[in-house]
Amino acid sequence: MSETTPTILFLCVHNAGRSQMAAAFARSLGGSEFVVHSAGSAPGEHLNPAVVAAMAEVGLDISNESPTAITDEMGRACDVIVTMGCGDACPVYLGTRYLDWDLPDPAGQPLEVVRVIRDDIRARVVALLEEFAHGEDPGSATSA
Repeated sequence: MSETTPTILFLCVHNAGRSQMAAAFARSLGGSEFVVHSAGSAPGEHLNPAVVAAMAEVGLDISNESPTAITDEMGRACDVIVTMGCGDACPVYLGTRYLDWDLPDPAGQPLEVVRVIRDDIRARVVALLEEFAHGEDPGSATSA
């Protein structure tokens, strides 16, 4: 775990939608106050085009991002891992705090639906960053 800068990992299966959106919001809103990673347990080949379009609408360009596989090093270095729909497919790192965000998968969804998911993710990221800012321990009730 980081000693000074909190490290957050947003994790889903394909790392092509939800976790990419969450990471982009956390980087944008949290600035240098946080180290942010995004990964998947079985990464896809490319980002969901509707996700890229929805993020562009709010001024965040994620078109150069690509799905990334989680590594043990990445998982062990995090203060909080936020899982999104990967269930048993997401690895568990003992002693790491977990939050599970129950969010619909944007895969195959029209842009109108992806916008709703995007806005939900943004609200959750804002709340998470505020918990850190207030010295709260995000995920303390759900540690593995």
